[in-house]
Amino acid sequence: MRKLLRSQLDEASPTPLYLQLAELIRAQVKDGDIRVGEALPSERELSDAIGISRVTVRKALDVLLREGLLSRRHGSGTYIAPRIEQPAALLAGFTSDMTNRGQAAGSLWIERITGMPTPDEAVALALGLDQPVHRLTRVRMADGEPLAIERAVIPAFALPSTDVIGASLYDALEARGMKPVRGLQRLKASLATSQEAKLLSIPVGAAILRIERHGFLANGNPVEFTRSAYRGDRYDFVVEVREMRGENTRQETSK
Repeated sequence: MRKLLRSQLDEASPTPLYLQLAELIRAQVKDGDIRVGEALPSERELSDAIGISRVTVRKALDVLLREGLLSRRHGSGTYIAPRIEQPAALLAGFTSDMTNRGQAAGSLWIERITGMPTPDEAVALALGLDQPVHRLTRVRMADGEPLAIERAVIPAFALPSTDVIGASLYDALEARGMKPVRGLQRLKASLATSQEAKLLSIPVGAAILRIERHGFLANGNPVEFTRSAYRGDRYDFVVEVREMRGENTRQETSK
């Protein structure tokens, strides 16, 4: 990291010092002076080196944390955040996705219970209100870093017990011939609540990608209803797009 100097900050500028510092750090990342995954000096070290208050440094880092340029690891420090490109059209479980990326997938279980469905769950899974479901809520982690909060609802007939679920829900479903082969996902941008921020080690109000997934068996029956909150500072969901051709294009042109 190239040394940041007090002389690079303009105290006469109408732009607050903390925003100027945030821009200097952005420029160093863009120029490659700070690499993805590299740790920044501590707030105290930056404050002493530049000659500004720790409050100013903290405000600059908070701006970059909310933008997703930085990530903070509890007890470890602040890092330039790598980003994960996730194909939005890919039906894959978290565990297999992280394994394919060479990372160790992990989970922190929050809830693992069986009960009757809510009206929303019953509609999503085409169940009666008297047909039980498994509710599974956990924080999904890669190499010990929390990346997402996953809340899955599965019909109880698909799994004999929640105890059979290990690292991968999809592996447990596949063992019973109940793994979804088709899905429908909806993505929405949002902000982290205080509870989500605590679980994901991000600031309150940081960017969150909310994903609602409906998974279906080969016969078309629904078998999964999952709502997840992914860290916006770590994920980019990408979709391949193609030019419309043929009859559809002619119809659109004639309208």
